[in-house]
Amino acid sequence: MAYVISSDCIACGTCIDECPSEAISAGDIYSINPDACTECGTCADVCPNEAISLG
Repeated sequence: MAYVISSDCIACGTCIDECPSEAISAGDIYSINPDACTECGTCADVCPNEAISLG
């Protein structure tokens, strides 16, 4: 199950720089490509707004 980004996302960019599989796309609210996500959890660990969790 891939990680997902909730509407609490503030598009700060912290997670996109940390994702080793480049599964995160920028936008008003960032999104994670479930096919590319390796479920490593790095994005959730670094999110300052706790907007990322397992889907």
